[in-house]
Amino acid sequence: MISASIERAQAEAPFPIRHGVFVAVAGPSGAGKDSVMDYARTRLGPLSGDIVFIRRTITRPMEAGSEIHDTLDGEAFAKAEAEGCFAASWRANGLAYGIPAEADDIVGSGCVVVANVSRGAMGTLRERYHHFLPVIVTAPSAILAERLSARGRESREEVLARLDRAGDRALQVGDAVVIDNSGALEEAGEKFLEVLRKAAAWSDVCDMV
Repeated sequence: MISASIERAQAEAPFPIRHGVFVAVAGPSGAGKDSVMDYARTRLGPLSGDIVFIRRTITRPMEAGSEIHDTLDGEAFAKAEAEGCFAASWRANGLAYGIPAEADDIVGSGCVVVANVSRGAMGTLRERYHHFLPVIVTAPSAILAERLSARGRESREEVLARLDRAGDRALQVGDAVVIDNSGALEEAGEKFLEVLRKAAAWSDVCDMV
């Protein structure tokens, strides 16, 4: 009787959401997270209706060749944040980032949501989604520095200083799947695709867990 009461209370509580799976992709700048995610997204096949890649909001204008995202200025972002428009929000590198609240509805419907997040946001997301799967995409520092320098947003000295500050912190996420994207994109992309297939299979049975 007590066990049944506990289960009923858990089912009625809004959080953590106990249906579906949230796949949180993080890693150092220059690791190629967006490329790996795009590779998998175009190869989902029959799973494309069950796996949703959520677009985040950033206080930065979208640039050609960069991540596709929604843009708000700082004031509008803070207003949206206060009004509960985000499932999660955080600050990093002088910018504000948000995962739209619709992610809750999608996960709650039993689907898999995939989002590019910062490592520091994973604790909040883990508390919000009962079935939470962290993925770290990474590459050696020399490759990261080369890729970041090619973007032209920072000098090589600034890039190296940022990587030095970050160190290996991006890998320090408990139970994360770590994907090395220092080689051919296909290799990392296929590994991530396998993660998504497992997440989809998990979402089919997680209501029973």
